[in-house]
Amino acid sequence: MGRAATVAITGASGLVGSALERHLVSQGRTVRRVVRGAPQRETDIAWDPTGGTVDASALEGVDAIVHLAGESVAEGRWTAEKKRRIRESRVLGTRTLVEALGSIERRPRSLVSASAIGYYGDRGDEWLDERSAPGADFLAEVCQAWESEAQAAEPLGVRVARARIGIVLSPEGGALAKLLPLFRLGAGGPVADGRHFMSWITLRDVVRALEWLVDSEGSIAHNLVAPAPERNADFSRALGRVLRRPALLPAPRFALRAVLGEVTGVLVSSQRVHPSALAAGGFEFLDPTLPAALGALLGSTGVRP
Repeated sequence: MGRAATVAITGASGLVGSALERHLVSQGRTVRRVVRGAPQRETDIAWDPTGGTVDASALEGVDAIVHLAGESVAEGRWTAEKKRRIRESRVLGTRTLVEALGSIERRPRSLVSASAIGYYGDRGDEWLDERSAPGADFLAEVCQAWESEAQAAEPLGVRVARARIGIVLSPEGGALAKLLPLFRLGAGGPVADGRHFMSWITLRDVVRALEWLVDSEGSIAHNLVAPAPERNADFSRALGRVLRRPALLPAPRFALRAVLGEVTGVLVSSQRVHPSALAAGGFEFLDPTLPAALGALLGSTGVRP
């Protein structure tokens, strides 16, 4: 298939998107950001994901698109309006992008479209891979609709790789950044009974996996998670050890629901996911196990090296 020289990224201002942009540029690739509002750079591509508009002509000649944009799931209570934004930002945004591809002649060779391991729903201790059936809750339904919109690019001759991303670990943002202040104060601990599985991946590995998908073959789903998921209680203990702080104070489910509402389900949902497609393709993780990953991210004293 060859190496994609020019890559467009939606969601380039987010944690993963901004890190991916830096990485691709460091590898000698040209990056074009697909941005809402007025473009700030000459190479930016303007779009309105839910309004159904994008500068399709600017996508001519782009070799690949990495589509990461979507309303944050973890921020704010899940009101009816919030859930509408979560769904529409992904479904309508992807539809807008694919419809634009249908209107141009020189289409990208590949579309790497983000999804999430929320696709599988709450599955307890069951091992899950890309062949596993989807779940039936709100996020699972959103992920299914999201992926379906992306796959509509395949009849256009665009290879579609669906990237089901797990919990991305970085001290710069996401779940780990929110946990660090509590754990550094000695107030961290497991969520609920701590038995639910957390399928995680470090920021540098998710960026490398997305780049790998840009150039790989085949239109299939890939779980972007490390090969060693951990129970929440074990994750908390590992983080406490790296920070040299106790990690004993549990956050009861009822208290979380009182504060966070329906989003609590995301925090206690169990997904024990294996990256089977990445493994079959020969992808090698820099951070395959949690203790070493946390040590690399935070240093032996809990301070980022």
